[in-house]
Formats: sequence, C-alpha cells, structure tokens
Amino acid sequence: MRPGERSGVNTVPTDDVLAIHRLKFRYLRMLDTKLWDDLADTMVPEATATYSEYLQFESREAFLTFLRNTLGPHVITEHRCDHPEIDVNGDRASGIWYLSDTALIPENNMLLRGSAFYSDEYVRCDDGRWRIAHTGYERTYEVVLCLSDLPSLRLTANRWGLTQQATGVEEVERTPRDYPAAGAQAANGEVDTDREYPGPEDRATG
Repeated sequence: MRPGERSGVNTVPTDDVLAIHRLKFRYLRMLDTKLWDDLADTMVPEATATYSEYLQFESREAFLTFLRNTLGPHVITEHRCDHPEIDVNGDRASGIWYLSDTALIPENNMLLRGSAFYSDEYVRCDDGRWRIAHTGYERTYEVVLCLSDLPSLRLTANRWGLTQQATGVEEVERTPRDYPAAGAQAANGEVDTDREYPGPEDRATG
C-alpha cells in the first residue's frame, strides 16, 4: 500500500498529486520570470487556454505568443496558487486552484490585483512527466489602481531593470547616499522624523 492510501478507500496516488503540484508551481515561476522556453515545456504542443469567451487559444504556440507580447519586460507579474483540488484518472488529471495575482505596469502608471479559480487539465506524457493540456481561469474579482494615487510608492527592485517614473514610481539609487536615520537629531537639536529615506525632492535630475 502506498503512503497516504488507506485500505478500501479510493484515493489519488500521492506521487502523481505531488508531481502535478510541482508542475503548476513551475508553470507559475516560469510565467513570472518570463522564461518562455521553459514555460513551453510545462505544456503539451496542443494545449489550449481559455480566459473568457473573447480570449481563447487552440495551441501552445498561440498561447505563448500572446504571453510574450502582453507580459514582456514592461510588465511585472506575481501569480500565487493554493488550495489545489486534484483528481487523477490514469494518465489524465484535472485540477482546480485558487489564484491570487498582481500585475505592475510602471510605464502605464497602473497596478492590477485580482483573484480567480484556475481549471486545469493534465496529461502524463511518454517521458513519464505530467504536462498541462488545458488551462484557464474565471475571475472572482479584479481591481485596477492608478499608481499616482500612492505618492509615496517607489519601485525599489525590478528583475528587468529599474524604471524611473515622474508619477511616483521611481528608480532606487544604486549607491545610497548618507541620509540621517529617522529620529536622528538635527543641528538645532530637533528630531527629524522624515529623513530615513530620500524623497523625490532629493533625486539628482542630471
């Protein structure tokens, strides 16, 4: 009897469930790091994707072309999935995942947050590895925020390069300057409560 199985109870094979978990997590990591060739390896060539009646893809290549064009280096994304419900039937499986995602687009001064439920189909391939045969989700909510509504917001790290934005998303300095710590006393003996980090007025414009 395999670990996690009880005699007389129809349970999903533990190894297959773990393999599908790893597949989904790898898919999300490749998506957010924009490693498109590695992302392609998580899907079968004939994989389909459906996100609405207006956004459907009938092949892996069509889906990847869309992702490359819409989620390029100008878009920073974060996709997190949990609460998996996995059903395995031989060499095929289905899964439902709870998604929480964020997209930051500095050049458009926009932050998107949302939640959804993924509905996936998986297939075990000839090499023994599980891959995605279909993916897609249905939104539970989505909100869009203008970054200029958060004047204190600064983008301090970005894998694809630091982005200077006059609207409030600013480049972090590579060589920090010597700013007094918050709470430090000024020359007149008063406590300066606003100087822990440099503000926009302290940036060199040249």
